[in-house]
Amino acid sequence: MSTIFTLFMILIIIASILLVIIIMAQNPKGGGLSGTFGGASATNFGVQRTNDFMEKATWTLGGTIVVLIFLSIILTGKPSQVAPTMPTPARSEAPVNQAPANNTPATQVPATK
Repeated sequence: MSTIFTLFMILIIIASILLVIIIMAQNPKGGGLSGTFGGASATNFGVQRTNDFMEKATWTLGGTIVVLIFLSIILTGKPSQVAPTMPTPARSEAPVNQAPANNTPATQVPATK
């Protein structure tokens, strides 16, 4: 079960690194990777195609990460066998310590006149 969890964690890490790279390559003002390759004289067709690829890659990688996380929870969350439990010891009460009985007769003190 540990190898499945490790595999999912490695895939999640790889997808996360790729997602960071894709997001960092984008520019919020519309330049980004498309502005780098196309320059100022880029046609609208080339820029739009690059932006579409970046957006699809971002959503795909994000969805892949979510699916991998859910799969790792589902597959590794259920125990394959019931773990043995420690038996609880039988409850035994200790006997109460009683004072030893005084079997010697009490001595009488002579009365003074």
